[in-house]
Amino acid sequence: QMQLVESGGGLVQPGGSLTLSCVAAGFLLKYYTIGWFRQSPGKEREGVSFIAMNDGTTYYADAVKGRFTISSDNAENTIYLHMTNIKPEDTGVYYCAADPSPLGTWDPRAWGYWGQGTQVTVAT
Repeated sequence: QMQLVESGGGLVQPGGSLTLSCVAAGFLLKYYTIGWFRQSPGKEREGVSFIAMNDGTTYYADAVKGRFTISSDNAENTIYLHMTNIKPEDTGVYYCAADPSPLGTWDPRAWGYWGQGTQVTVAT
């Protein structure tokens, strides 16, 4: 059974850093486009960052560019989201996702596999 499990969320102060992890089970992430999405209360799920399977290109939403870094460890079958200079508007549930499409897309409806999410709360 294919499964994604996120961890690493929590309470962080503005300007702080946090690293989210997502372990895959039942499939190898290196054969999938992988990414992170987030959803804040009252808002739609939005793309944060993803790595396209076809060429490894990384993509970032404008809101996080320069602050967040996506990476993967094939040996650990894990993807990470390193978040720095965190802002209150980064608060939300963060989901990792995977899809066999080689290109990737910002549309969450096109992604096939999802984790259960991990909460990130930015507050003083």
